[in-house]
Amino acid sequence: MAQITKVKSGSILEDRESYSRVVAVDNWIFMSLTAGRDYKTRKMPETAVGQAEQAFRNVEGALASVGATLGDVVRSRVFIPRQSDVVDVMGFIGERFRGIDPASCVTCSPLGGPEYLFEIEITAYRGAGEQEQKRLTISL
Repeated sequence: MAQITKVKSGSILEDRESYSRVVAVDNWIFMSLTAGRDYKTRKMPETAVGQAEQAFRNVEGALASVGATLGDVVRSRVFIPRQSDVVDVMGFIGERFRGIDPASCVTCSPLGGPEYLFEIEITAYRGAGEQEQKRLTISL
């Protein structure tokens, strides 16, 4: 039987909209779209990079709650509404994921409100970061 763990982060939206920040099914970890809001102070930085930095703190805390780390991330979906922010935000993300190299998707589309300048969705596999990895480079 699968071990299922559901984690709430303290975001008021999780209760209002009936969802979990993280659902872990055995070693698979699925994280909801995560914004750059500090869940304790309710404050959100005014820049896309600032929001990305806070979102990564939120992601790392959520992963830690189920015994995982950023190194266990196997897939990310990044949402940056303003194309003008993409280069700076992806530069930050490139540094955070350096050596982890998850599968990634970046989309420039509207988010839940104009104050949201960055959100990220994560899929992880607990322990993936500690496993031996085979890395290939292909040309198509």
